[in-house]
Amino acid sequence: MSNQQKKQNNRIRINEGIRAPELRVLIDGGESKVMKNTDAIKLAEKMGLDLIEISSNAKPPVAKITDYGKYVYDQKKKQKEIKSKQHTVEVKNIQIRLGTGEDALRLKAKMASEWLADGQRVKAEIYLRGRSKYMDKKFLNDRLGKVLSLITEDYKIVDDYKKSPKGIAILIEPDKKKTKEKEVKEDKIDS
Repeated sequence: MSNQQKKQNNRIRINEGIRAPELRVLIDGGESKVMKNTDAIKLAEKMGLDLIEISSNAKPPVAKITDYGKYVYDQKKKQKEIKSKQHTVEVKNIQIRLGTGEDALRLKAKMASEWLADGQRVKAEIYLRGRSKYMDKKFLNDRLGKVLSLITEDYKIVDDYKKSPKGIAILIEPDKKKTKEKEVKEDKIDS
């Protein structure tokens, strides 16, 4: 299906643009009737409103008699509401080199802990150059595991140790189950 066909399928068909010979017509009062296309258009004109096709895949297709401007406004409002409820998760990166010192590792683990506390995903990556790309994988995984052990927040592994373009990476995210369990235990202790 070409882009032009997709655009035509996404367009709202109104009045004479509706091709089906018979329609199930919904009227603003909640009433529904099956009638001929021409009769439905005449009824809509008589009411001073528009006939709008809602579901073209139904048998018979469903159309609604309502004000076109109001219908479009309501559809945009629904889309905006759906979009506002979507939660986007940002992936933060930590890059470690083989020669990174203990203090720098603690600092990076502290940053990762803060990001996890904020609900962000964290990608920890060992950056390898030259010959270091051919080092023992167990050693490299242990080095990355050391950073993970310094992280204070509860997390779960989303994407295990994998070879990445820059070296070896692991993707973690906050573990909501463990966090809730911890909060419940703290509440019991406080009581």
